[in-house]
Amino acid sequence: MPRPILDESSIHPAIRDKVATNRVELVDEVKAALAKHDVVVVGMAQNPHPKRACKALRAAGIPFEYLEYGSYLGMWRQRAALKMWTGWHTFPMVFVKGTLVGGADDVARLLESGELRKLLG
Repeated sequence: MPRPILDESSIHPAIRDKVATNRVELVDEVKAALAKHDVVVVGMAQNPHPKRACKALRAAGIPFEYLEYGSYLGMWRQRAALKMWTGWHTFPMVFVKGTLVGGADDVARLLESGELRKLLG
């Protein structure tokens, strides 16, 4: 089932460009990292869950790129653009081969089942 996204025809033409370009430089930065690295973790300071995901990947010997955007009080608008882009509402956002696989708990399950290594080839 596709996730619900407001159809562009339901966005007034006067604001379509504003919606389409909201924090696009940050999204482009993440997209560039996805193109360059097999595993990318997007997180924020002070949040223990990105640290858990990174620790699990390190323990499994899986190299990854970590991108950190602000903390609870800083860069929340920028992080909101990432949430809108992915549809994932929490951090970390973990990508494997360009595919969002979830957060720290999801990475732990994928590591435990062996599926993460299969995704990496």
